[in-house]
Amino acid sequence: MSELDPVIHAQARLRVVASLSALGDGDLIAFPRLQELLAMTAGNLSVHLRKLEDAGYVEISKTHRGRTPATLVRLSRRGRLAFEEYTEAIRTLLDPTPSKEQS
Repeated sequence: MSELDPVIHAQARLRVVASLSALGDGDLIAFPRLQELLAMTAGNLSVHLRKLEDAGYVEISKTHRGRTPATLVRLSRRGRLAFEEYTEAIRTLLDPTPSKEQS
């Protein structure tokens, strides 16, 4: 059985990664919108995004929309793969019997 990724396994980071995985590959979401979706404080979300960014799971870009600074977030390819592996590990934990396809 594979281990659960501790970076993703923390509840708040799992919520972040699951939300970002719902976006299309390469799609970006504005920090305030992600914060609103997750009902997290800006500080709490920032801390968890930093941990995910340090692991290479999210990409954060800072830009401007007109004169207003904007922070955009997306799940990296590495993050998408890590989330897929994480969800597969959870499925294996919940139903450890091999399926007929795997036999």
